[in-house]
Amino acid sequence: MDTILNTIEARDPGETEFHQAVHEVIESVTPVLDRNPEYRHAGVLERVTEPERMIIFRVPWMDDQGKTLVNRGFRIEMNSAIGPYKGGLRFHPSVNLSILKFLAFEQVFKNALTTLPMGGGKGGSDFDPKGKSDNEVMRFCQSFMSELFRHIGPNTDVPAGDIGVGAREIGYLFGMYKKLTNEFTGVLTGKSLNWGGSLIRPEATGYGCVYFAAEMLSEKNDTLEGKNCLVSGSGNVAQFAAEKIMSLGGRVLTFSDSSGYIYDEQGMDPEKLEFVKRLKNIKRGRIEEYADKYKESVYTPVDSNIDYNPLWAHKADCAFPCATENEVNQKDADHLVKGGVVLLAEGANMPTTPEGIDTLLNNKILYAPGKAANAGGVAVSGLEMSQNSMRIRWQREEVDQRLQVIMKSIHKTCLDAAGEYGMPGNYMVGANIAGFVKVVEAMLDQGLV
Repeated sequence: MDTILNTIEARDPGETEFHQAVHEVIESVTPVLDRNPEYRHAGVLERVTEPERMIIFRVPWMDDQGKTLVNRGFRIEMNSAIGPYKGGLRFHPSVNLSILKFLAFEQVFKNALTTLPMGGGKGGSDFDPKGKSDNEVMRFCQSFMSELFRHIGPNTDVPAGDIGVGAREIGYLFGMYKKLTNEFTGVLTGKSLNWGGSLIRPEATGYGCVYFAAEMLSEKNDTLEGKNCLVSGSGNVAQFAAEKIMSLGGRVLTFSDSSGYIYDEQGMDPEKLEFVKRLKNIKRGRIEEYADKYKESVYTPVDSNIDYNPLWAHKADCAFPCATENEVNQKDADHLVKGGVVLLAEGANMPTTPEGIDTLLNNKILYAPGKAANAGGVAVSGLEMSQNSMRIRWQREEVDQRLQVIMKSIHKTCLDAAGEYGMPGNYMVGANIAGFVKVVEAMLDQGLV
């Protein structure tokens, strides 16, 4: 195993996020390789950790003052063994090759867990939509798609949204794809309802994460009823995770953004959540405004002089990190343990550092890794693809029911795989093993390609 990791680190220096994701999976699947020596002989680890294709391109666009600007665009087509590449587009200044490779790598196994025929990919740009006008965002999206359209298609690669890419951006991207190809097809998911989108898609990642957490608690003969919950982030995933937590009887105490976080000891209610949705989705304001509106809450700005996030230091029962990668470090995990948290379910991708994960597992905290817990979003994207192919639209209740069935199935798959390899109750190992075996078996069936 060390040889493979050393090779990857030497070949891709500085790609710390990608190295972290690969290390976690390789460590988990070692028992699988020991039991199946043919996997090693076939070089499956070397193959599954190398993208099938990486596309990097220039994205020139013009701002409202007539100035030409240039960003970099990416699409990582990681693995298509079980279906067309599937994964989001992220527009954020932090986007680079390492982050997108880590996300694409995680996506491969996440998509495998959904039981739907989808491979894994990821893409985006270091473009920042914050502070840009609608026309500037439109011009950027059109320029981005003028290159990306050559590499995607409903049976090849089906992107979706991610951080910085919401319904507005998906609309502009789809419009340009349609113009360039002269066809209306399900090449993007996360579309608006009146032109091919699916009901429940905006809610799916957050809802799915909470459904998974509820299944974990159910295994312990417990529920979310009356549980105090810490939620980080305030975007799409955090909003709908909070909505589902409240509908199942839990109390949401926190939201955050890059400027800081709010703590509301009284808990959110539907009116407060609606305010957050308007603030973030329409006004595109900062979470500090919540504390201005609701005086019983407390706003704490980000303090760059401390090496932990005080959001995770509040007493609670459950934690739902829904913001970004590596937001829960070892100190944060220590605070969660001391604060009485019994469960952490990842709404974001890889939000907990390896040291943080070790702390949670060593203290018997129920830990749901993102590739399992937040798979609801891509699952409903897969259902959107199915609806587009059949030219039908399922009702809200049907999509939500299918989502619940998928999350129950993922939960059972993770538990079964962990138990089969002698680590019962370890959802991280179970998710990695189950996803890995499905992808690898498909790769072996298809030969050395």
